[in-house]
Amino acid sequence: MATVTESGIRTRFTEEFGVQHPIVQGGMQWVGRAELVAAVAEAGALGFITALTQPTPEALVKEIARCRDLTDKPFGVNLTILPAIEPPPYAEYRQAIIESGINIVETAGGNPSEQVAAFKPAGVKILHKCTSVRHALKAQRLGVDGISIDGLECAGHPGEDDIPGLVLIPRAAGQITIPMIASGGFADARGLVAALALGADGINMGTRFMCTAESPIHHAVKERIVEADERETELIFRPLRNTARVASNRVSREVVAKLDAGARFEDVRELVAGARGRQVYELGDPEFGIWSVGLVQGLIDDIPTVDELVRRIVAEATELIEERLGSLLQPTIE
Repeated sequence: MATVTESGIRTRFTEEFGVQHPIVQGGMQWVGRAELVAAVAEAGALGFITALTQPTPEALVKEIARCRDLTDKPFGVNLTILPAIEPPPYAEYRQAIIESGINIVETAGGNPSEQVAAFKPAGVKILHKCTSVRHALKAQRLGVDGISIDGLECAGHPGEDDIPGLVLIPRAAGQITIPMIASGGFADARGLVAALALGADGINMGTRFMCTAESPIHHAVKERIVEADERETELIFRPLRNTARVASNRVSREVVAKLDAGARFEDVRELVAGARGRQVYELGDPEFGIWSVGLVQGLIDDIPTVDELVRRIVAEATELIEERLGSLLQPTIE
């Protein structure tokens, strides 16, 4: 249930995680940095620093401190477990998060049992991101505090089930008993109200927050998001069952074509290198490498400040709930 108050929309999520608005800026590689996260926090939403954007646990500690210099509002850290030949020192990143006094973590990328075992005894709340009802239920049994359920529309990894949000969100809401936010395809008040109607307690936005004034990516990439429509993404790595939604450009189309023709990961490794994706954000050439963006770019037509965006979404959602939807309920004539 959502309650509209003078200060905004209250849900189980805002109560459990101690934020003003049921809006989340999830962790995004190369994007979830202090300047964006602090702006989200100052606007009353919940932002996450992306731990693995920082090259070492020590660098993460400094980034957390930099964010605290910019805001005294709640924010968290995302720690995603990624398949790798030489995995990052996850235990050291976890310890850095705990010792920095962070009390909310967004986890993703696999079974969160190790994350729960490390963070729960330290009093850290865990918001776990998953792409299926079965994985959400497993995470709930393991003891996470909230679920972020990702539909097929999302940027990044939508899983292999191909279930869009309109079905996935109510399916999950019917079985999940802890706070749950919806992710994938959300950019405005209409999406927030729809998510609440489908049973979620809030929304997660990635692509929409990428396209804000405080987002630490090149302005040319933000302009590309504004220009693009919902058809301009690619699902790469499908034959490898590690599907990822990224911007459609010459590199992603080449990767799709090669893998569809039977190529192995080794054959496209250089094309999908993370360093190339990072340079897209830093240098502003959207064609240079692989970078994540969701179908929701078709709903994005401006580059506001984070504060303007959050205020707009909350105000328009309140109006939708109280006026437009309320007006559909005609009084009964006796």
